Amino acid sequence: MSNLKTVELPPLDAVAPCCPPLTSAALSEEDSIRMAAMFKALGDPVRLRLFSRVASHPDGEACVCDISDVGVSQPTVSHHLKKLRDVGLLDSERRGTWVYYRVAPGVLAAMAGLLAGVDG
Repeated sequence: MSNLKTVELPPLDAVAPCCPPLTSAALSEEDSIRMAAMFKALGDPVRLRLFSRVASHPDGEACVCDISDVGVSQPTVSHHLKKLRDVGLLDSERRGTWVYYRVAPGVLAAMAGLLAGVDG
């Protein structure tokens, strides 16, 4: 059993990034908790691949049936997609027997905004 606990995250603003760039100001505790949970979820290679498949899908959303071929079992795919939903990276909608996923509004802008101005 994991020692991880679920953290209730405040919703992201659908238009503007949540946080100032790392190079312009220190993060608030709330912003650091929210963004750390997102980056932690994306730190798993399977989750990162699933997120990428949803984000790059031509229709802006993807059926789980179209993205589940990532080298793990279907229950494991569902587990990883739930983790991505729990931290606010993905939204989902059930249609009949399938679940469709899309990147949550504002997520990419928030992550990009946080990293803006960070030199490699």
